[in-house]
Amino acid sequence: MALFLSRFTNKVDKKGRVSVPAPFRSALGDQIDKGIVLFRSNQHNCLEGFDWAKMEEISERMDHYDLFSEQQDDLATTIFGESVQLFCDGEGRVVLPADLMEVANITDYATFVGLGRKFQIWNPELFTRRKDQARAAVQDQKLTIPKCGGQ
Repeated sequence: MALFLSRFTNKVDKKGRVSVPAPFRSALGDQIDKGIVLFRSNQHNCLEGFDWAKMEEISERMDHYDLFSEQQDDLATTIFGESVQLFCDGEGRVVLPADLMEVANITDYATFVGLGRKFQIWNPELFTRRKDQARAAVQDQKLTIPKCGGQ
């Protein structure tokens, strides 16, 4: 699975094309041919991005719900029903759908933010606020990274 790190702000052209950062494309490795998957975040005014392998994992995790339960239906509709699979052109660009750009308030620039196994795409100004908010929460709550395997 891909590992997305750092942040990059790229120009969005009038057609909604934006360059996926080269380190993100590199992280996709052999998954690059399957593109990236985007959908609107459930927590922020941004887009959530994953590689295809992570979407397959999410699909497998959904199997823990009863296929016809309201919880499964709500989650599947929100995640898979609103997802778009985007493929990079020869220059490493994707075309962001207009409805997703509107949700994330993306116009002239988009900030790609690596979050480990996923990434987000933000309006640059909104991301600056989010970054400050996240740092304050980490400091206030003295958050640390849990040890693997409960060690």
